[in-house]
Amino acid sequence: MLVRASPKSSREGVAGVVETAQGPALAVRIHAAAQRGKANRAVELALAAWLGVPRSSVTVKAGDKSRLKTVLVAGEPTLLTALLKLRAASAGLRGAPSQ
Repeated sequence: MLVRASPKSSREGVAGVVETAQGPALAVRIHAAAQRGKANRAVELALAAWLGVPRSSVTVKAGDKSRLKTVLVAGEPTLLTALLKLRAASAGLRGAPSQ
């Protein structure tokens, strides 16, 4: 799944869906600054909390030094897609990225 990180935000969590050149991405706001992997870990924690999955199942796979990141959520794809849609709908997000 694509994620656009906003480091040094006053609020933390999933803020919506944004369009990028690669497609729709979840906008994730985090307190951590983008240095020494702190922002990547914060993105993983924020996504895990939002999805209600263990932190260990969320990993930044690409975009370590970029705001746009590819994130892998371990688990059964059909269940994760359904969970993502449920969370997006309950938060009022539209156009949420799939997997």
